[in-house]
Amino acid sequence: MNDRPEQERAAQATLMSQQGVDLRICVVGNGCVPDIVPAGALTVALETNIGIPGGRNAGAQALAEASRPDQASYLFFLDNDAVLPTDDALARLIAEAYQHPEAAYVQPRLTGPDDVTTPRRWVPRLRAGEPGRPGTITTMTEGVVLVRRNVFDALGGWGASLFLYHEGLDLACRCWAAGWTGWYAADLRMHHPVTSPTRHAPFHRLAARNRITVAYRNLPRSLIPLYLGNWAVITLARLLRHGGTHESVRGMREGWALRHAQTRRPMSWQTVWRLTAAGRPPII
Repeated sequence: MNDRPEQERAAQATLMSQQGVDLRICVVGNGCVPDIVPAGALTVALETNIGIPGGRNAGAQALAEASRPDQASYLFFLDNDAVLPTDDALARLIAEAYQHPEAAYVQPRLTGPDDVTTPRRWVPRLRAGEPGRPGTITTMTEGVVLVRRNVFDALGGWGASLFLYHEGLDLACRCWAAGWTGWYAADLRMHHPVTSPTRHAPFHRLAARNRITVAYRNLPRSLIPLYLGNWAVITLARLLRHGGTHESVRGMREGWALRHAQTRRPMSWQTVWRLTAAGRPPII
């Protein structure tokens, strides 16, 4: 959105410095024409801001159209305020994908610029107090993630209607439902400013709305009330400490009112079992 020029330059510089990989880059302007574009990169200038997942889909589509028939094997999504701290980060991330062929996506450990601080919300699994422990994961941190291109295309990409928040959970659910897993490469770090999601005005509303949307799209019908009941309790506890009650209630109302507009592709009970065996039953 051309609102972070210094961070944009830093993100692109670390991307262009990567060694051992063949990169095809697309910069997406969400409601703008991108001001900062590396030499040889594609650009997509969306007339309006269609949200982060929709913007990512537009970039992936542009790369697909420009690369036919020689498609890349992987898509790497990088937010414009994140950086790759070493010039072999992408090569190492792809090596992790080769070592874990069952994983549709590979997630590095996201830290602050100090290479140490990892907020709990950035750890894509339960037991978030151990961010340095690698393993199978059932969700993802969307801003720095590697996804197999064939899986991404087969699943239809990111859930664009979510606009912002929980699109990684939605895509991860669909990956697992299709028989894949995810892998957390905790030994591989990438950097992001340590900020609060509440800096975005619609956080409380969209987070609450999208929880309902993701549950209604992906869960067996009998698990939806259990999942949403758990998250209602968690949300209430957080609101008592941090505020945002009015917007969260508004988001819940929106999500519930719009639930029947969603395309339901509920996961099988076999997938429920696989998620549970991986340490995250889909009621948490």
